[in-house]
Amino acid sequence: MSRVRLITDSACDLPQDIVTSLDIDVVSLSIRFGDEEFVDRVDLSPAQFWARCASSKVLPETSAPSPGAFHDAYERARNLGYDGALVVTLSAALSATNQSATLAAAQTPDFAVRVVDSQAVSMALGLMVLDLAESARAGTSLEELETFALSLRERVGVCGTLDTLEHLVKGGRVGGARALLGQVLAIKPLLELKDGVVAEAGRQRTRARALAAIVDVARQNAPLERLAIVHGDAPDVASVVSLAASIPLEHPVIVTDMGPVVGTHGGPRIVALCWISSSPAPLHS
Repeated sequence: MSRVRLITDSACDLPQDIVTSLDIDVVSLSIRFGDEEFVDRVDLSPAQFWARCASSKVLPETSAPSPGAFHDAYERARNLGYDGALVVTLSAALSATNQSATLAAAQTPDFAVRVVDSQAVSMALGLMVLDLAESARAGTSLEELETFALSLRERVGVCGTLDTLEHLVKGGRVGGARALLGQVLAIKPLLELKDGVVAEAGRQRTRARALAAIVDVARQNAPLERLAIVHGDAPDVASVVSLAASIPLEHPVIVTDMGPVVGTHGGPRIVALCWISSSPAPLHS
């Protein structure tokens, strides 16, 4: 039976207990506040990140891991006796992380590595990695895992809402004039991922309506295999959990903190629902 290690990056927002129990290796991105740089998950927790956002006069920035960081992860897998590694990264359209993982794989020709662009972020990536890690533990081969990852990518969804547009504006993710208009009108934008990039999915005039709307989008994709509710220090996340309780679901919902990588661009009090839709029932003759 082959032993394949799952490797991902810290944009996955997976809770540490899942990472530990499934022996997933998480390669960290870096976060900068002005001249101070931190390694995500190593010396900056989500709680510390959001506290810094509240007190800092400068907005944070992120940087991708180096190819060397992924090479080290491949060597760790080899040294632990794994036969190969499947690397699933955040969307290549949003970060150079996938490129670093691919370059490192090319520099490690004597160890089997496959790199997959999840075309996702946060717990949409995390849920993919969770499914894949469980499958790897059951003995699935590297080639089969890669095929499975590509099929999962077609069933993953994300819908979120921002409480402030400041981080997106200053990070260059939306036009300034449009964002200013949104702030004046107190519009709460809904965001989704399409082909690995962030796209507007609608607008609501109030926070409560925006939260209800993102839950409705997830419900429209039900039945779901997995669902995660991820948030950036949002005081009203319990209301989202309550709204989502009636969504048909195969596994228990995961409620977790959004980390610095996605939080840098989403800003405080961001809330997102991430899911994997259930596989279609097989056709019977």
